[in-house]
This record gives sequence, C-alpha cells and structure tokens, in this order.
Amino acid sequence: MGFSTLIDILGATIIGGILLMILLRLNESAVENTYKFAGDLIVQQNLVSVIQLLEHDFRRIGYCDDWSKIPEPSLSIIAADSNRISFLTDVDNDGNVDTMHYYTGSTSELSDTPNPRDRLLYRVINNEVPKSANLGITQFRLTFFSPLGNKLNFPIVNCGEIYTMQIDITVENTTAYNQNYSTAFWRQIRLAARNLKNR
Repeated sequence: MGFSTLIDILGATIIGGILLMILLRLNESAVENTYKFAGDLIVQQNLVSVIQLLEHDFRRIGYCDDWSKIPEPSLSIIAADSNRISFLTDVDNDGNVDTMHYYTGSTSELSDTPNPRDRLLYRVINNEVPKSANLGITQFRLTFFSPLGNKLNFPIVNCGEIYTMQIDITVENTTAYNQNYSTAFWRQIRLAARNLKNR
C-alpha cells in the first residue's frame, strides 16, 4: 500500500464525512419543515373551528324561535367584558330562551402543554357544565361599540348600549419544534347580531 493510496483513502473519508454531514443537515431541515408546516395547518384548522362557532353563536344573540319570549332584543346581552360575554339566545330553536356564556380560562389550567400562553375557551349553555377545548387560543378579546360607533369602556354598566362588537382571536399550536410556535390572528370588525339592531 503506497502513499498515494493512503491519500486516496483519506480524501474519500473527508468527502464521505462532508456528504454525511450534508445529509444529516438536510434531514434535520426536512424534519423542522414538516413540523412547521403541520403546525401551521393545525393552527389554521383550529382557528377556523373557533371562528365558525363564535360567528354562529354571536350572530344569534337575542334570537328566539318564539320572538315574544325576548321582547326587547337590545337587552339580550346580560354581561360583557374584555374576555367574557353572557347573552340570551335560542340554542336549539325550540322556542325556549337559553343563556350562553363565553369566557377564557387562565394559562395555569394548561400547564401540561409546552406553550405557556395557551388557554381554554369555555362555552356554557344555561347552567350546564362548561365545555372547552384546547385549540391553542392565546388571545380572546372583545371590544364593544355603541349605535353611534363609539367604543364602550369597561366595565360596561348598561349592556343595552352594545350595538356591535369586535372580536380578536390569536391561536398558536400547543407544541412546537424548537420553541417556534405557529401563530394565526383573526379579527372580526363590527360583528352585529341582527336582533340587536331590532330596536
């Protein structure tokens, strides 16, 4: 075995090592991209689910199949704050007035998820057990406006002044690759339940 053979083996080893490092780096990038794209997809799906439910419920504020049971729809909102709302509606179209309540929990309730900012969004009908799902909600903020378009300050004493509302929601994935959480933000500007306008 000559000197040139040793140089060939050494050169082949170096080139093989470089190729192996490139392959390992490509594999790590592929795994990171897979996690990132999957996280983006999950966040978008969760956001759409929350939006569809909220828009459906909020547009029915003050609605009842038997209209005589809510004679003053403008008084359908019972309580309103920056991250909670209670209102009258007819959930199952049976002609009976139901009370619906939305609010967010604290971040400490989801201490078992890696994301330190996610929280539960609760939906309560009448006096039933609160229902919630961990969809990665990190922000649920409500802003209320008067019939003239003026922003109502908290605490809102007279909920009958509420004419429209703005909903801000931020969703992040509950787990992330290397602490890079995918985020999606949605804002519904001036959502108005048709029955609130019935004055």
